[in-house]
Amino acid sequence: MPKEKNQEVWTYYKVEKSGIKKLRKECPRCKGSFLAEHKDRRTCGKCSYTEFKTKGSR
Repeated sequence: MPKEKNQEVWTYYKVEKSGIKKLRKECPRCKGSFLAEHKDRRTCGKCSYTEFKTKGSR
C-alpha cells in the first residue's frame, strides 16, 4: 500500500487581522475541496472539474 503524502493544508490559508483568507480557489461543484494549480488550468481532483486559464494579450 503506498504511503500517503503529507499534504500541508495550512499552506492554503493566510491569517489576517480581518480573518482567515483562502489562497486557493475552491471547486464550485464540490464546495470544500481546493482546485489544483497547473500551468494552463485549475483542476479538482474529486470531481474532475477543470477551468482553463486564459492567456493575456500579447
